[in-house]
Amino acid sequence: MRTRYTLFKSDTEPIVIIMAILLVTGTINVFSSSYVLAAMNYENPYYFLQRHLQWLLIGVIACWLCRRMNYQRMRGLMFVGMGITVILLVAVLFVGTTVNGAQRWLAFGPLSFQPAEFAKLMAVLMGAFSISAVLSKEHFRMDRDGGRVAIPFGAILVMAFLVYREPDFGTACIVFGVPMLMALVLLVPPRRWLWIGGVSLALAFAIGTLQPYRMRRIEVWIDPWSDARDAGYQMVQSLSTIGSGGIFGMGFGDGVSKYEYLPEAHTDFAFAIFSQEHGFFGVALIFFLFAVLLITCMRVAVRAKDTFGQVLALGIIFLVLGQALANLAMVAGLLPVVGVPLPFISYGGSSLIVTMAGMGMLLGIADRSQDTSVPKQKQEDPEKRRSRIHVVR
Repeated sequence: MRTRYTLFKSDTEPIVIIMAILLVTGTINVFSSSYVLAAMNYENPYYFLQRHLQWLLIGVIACWLCRRMNYQRMRGLMFVGMGITVILLVAVLFVGTTVNGAQRWLAFGPLSFQPAEFAKLMAVLMGAFSISAVLSKEHFRMDRDGGRVAIPFGAILVMAFLVYREPDFGTACIVFGVPMLMALVLLVPPRRWLWIGGVSLALAFAIGTLQPYRMRRIEVWIDPWSDARDAGYQMVQSLSTIGSGGIFGMGFGDGVSKYEYLPEAHTDFAFAIFSQEHGFFGVALIFFLFAVLLITCMRVAVRAKDTFGQVLALGIIFLVLGQALANLAMVAGLLPVVGVPLPFISYGGSSLIVTMAGMGMLLGIADRSQDTSVPKQKQEDPEKRRSRIHVVR
């Protein structure tokens, strides 16, 4: 029998390695892109770096805890978590901290966090619970079993509405859009994807244009140079920042756009500063790491030993890597400015903790799929699963 040699001993090793590289890269980039702003506003060039390291430590602990916890038990705690999240989202509307015209933060002493970020992960859990219940049922009937779908998705809709009221339209789209994308991929025949996707995009566009400032964002997205000094300023500066990096970049710490040229240089547009300082090769490395992370995470989803694990892993992939794709497209001018951070790279404590917690859940799914010391659950017949999905459709 021939011995099969592999680069990694398990599916979790490449994920952990890539996460570590991205986190180190993000920490370095947070400091490089924020020290000018920190020195001017807080008289401490390490202000944002110190806070980022605090959140990173909490994120690592959250990742470890979520990895150690049996993801099956999360279904029992999910409704409790959803209730707490809804309470926090309601509290934000009354006692939240307002920054740049948006009331999105709850402050506890020197630290503040965004409940909307935790709503993203709760929405994925609720969606995975609902969809896996449909896929696991031999003969699903909407009149009899519809509550398993309607109640979780109704709760997701409530969370999305509360986030929308902050206002935070971009995050609200993620809270409701990721579970809907999971349902679209797993429960709807491909022949219906086009018109359902078209209707969803048209609806999101219509809601997005209800506020004049959102309509203005769409206009400057189409032609940012039409108002380069006002509404289109951030997009023009982002494109100029990326283009000025060239092939090899200006070098670490030497990027000039962080000197108050590019707004949100250390948060939503952190990747633009990274591109300026590290050039095409640095950008190519980040794209390569995210591509490999996508492939390895998909392997975990495929090899999960039960339906809930498969659906949950897919939802985490959509959440983490979908946000990465949206941020990269936004910074490059392919999408309007929607305020989506780049996972592992952008500054933002709540976003970092949620990302690390989600990846911890995915690592836990991989660990339990490869655990040979505990008998695996009976594997489903692929033909039965396909026929069951067909009945649902």
